[in-house]
Amino acid sequence: MTSMEIVRQLPLQHPEPTVVTIGNFDGVHLGHREIFRRVVSEARRLQAASAVLTFHPHPLKVLAPEQAPRLLNTREEKARLIGASCIDLLVELPFDHHMASMEPEDFVAAVLVRGLNVTKLIIGHDYAFGRARRGNAAFLAEAGSRYGFEVEQLPPIRFGDQIFSSTLVRRRLGAGDVRGVVELLGRHFTLEGRVIHGANRGEKLGFPTANLLTEKEILPRPGVYAVKVKHDGRMFDGVMNIGFNPTFGLERISLEVHLLDYAGDLYDETLRVYFIERLREEMVFASGEELVAQIRRDIELGREVLANARVIEYREYLDCGRAEDNGCRSEGGQS
Repeated sequence: MTSMEIVRQLPLQHPEPTVVTIGNFDGVHLGHREIFRRVVSEARRLQAASAVLTFHPHPLKVLAPEQAPRLLNTREEKARLIGASCIDLLVELPFDHHMASMEPEDFVAAVLVRGLNVTKLIIGHDYAFGRARRGNAAFLAEAGSRYGFEVEQLPPIRFGDQIFSSTLVRRRLGAGDVRGVVELLGRHFTLEGRVIHGANRGEKLGFPTANLLTEKEILPRPGVYAVKVKHDGRMFDGVMNIGFNPTFGLERISLEVHLLDYAGDLYDETLRVYFIERLREEMVFASGEELVAQIRRDIELGREVLANARVIEYREYLDCGRAEDNGCRSEGGQS
């Protein structure tokens, strides 16, 4: 896999021509991946560098925080996933009110033309940018004719009768459908977290859990899940509870994972959790005995679900210039 350059500030000065796409690309789902595939293909044809131009933070977090979506990826995850799509250059511009008020004409001239030396721009079917969203396909086509770069607008990228979208991914996660998001993301939904001290209730019940602190903004619907957990390069089976522990009356959401057949101290370690299947809703139990019995059932069911489950960390269909990278990447691919 090629090494991607990351630029996070202005001014830009890229020496070679680029094929560029612009967007937020939250989730880096298979619709986004198809755009990246087109960018890479055209960059190779034109002997240019492939580039993704995006913004941080998400524009709505600045312009309308109450409407801003909870993001599917952390900043680091997003960069890794874009890099794994064979992109040469990620430009992540800081978004603020000054950037929001920038006229589309100025943005094209300063960023795309002078900064990125754009030879071709590829945009999604509904893309628009700049003040009052005037930077639409018609504007970009006219700007391209003036500055000498080509503009290609891709049609909606569909699976079945639906269009790939980050909103659809969020909707499925909100329903707890972690199996269903795989066909949208091309991989299992994942989160990374640091193990912190908890109340040790699981250990007292005979099922020690790792309590996770994560930067992830969005989580699957509260409940119990069969998961795979990566720690120090090794993969373990696990059962995870997301929720408020209603039996114990907690008011804040907690993330607790029990690693099956694991013994050891995980405090301050970093774990990556891959959600394989939802097992059940959170429940209130009348006694500790009832809770223990249910945990045993959860573990038994989790073992059955996970016995033949294979983690899809990243489904790769570009070879990044190396034939051995082609195919479906898992168990050690990009997450």
